[in-house]
Amino acid sequence: QVLLVESGGGLVQPGGSLRLSCATSGFIFSNYAMRWYRQAPGKEREFVAVITNAGDTTDYADSVKGRFTISRDNAKNTVYLQMNSLKPEDTALYYCHTFYGLRHYWGQGTQVTVSS
Repeated sequence: QVLLVESGGGLVQPGGSLRLSCATSGFIFSNYAMRWYRQAPGKEREFVAVITNAGDTTDYADSVKGRFTISRDNAKNTVYLQMNSLKPEDTALYYCHTFYGLRHYWGQGTQVTVSS
């Protein structure tokens, strides 16, 4: 079974930083791209970042470019999202995602709240 478990969310002031982690199991992690999405209350889930299976290429939503960095440790089956210069509009549930075996898999989400 595929399992994605996010952690690292919390309350942070504007301009602060958080590092999210997504621990995975149930598939060959190093063979698959990983993504982060987020969803604020009353809004659609939106793409945040993606990293290729080897970690050699990344891409980001325009809203987070220059502030967020996605990375992965294939030895630990874990993907990370380093979030710097956080803004109130970054407040959301952050979800880890992969596409494997013709299906989308999601974690349970970790809450990030940016507020003074």
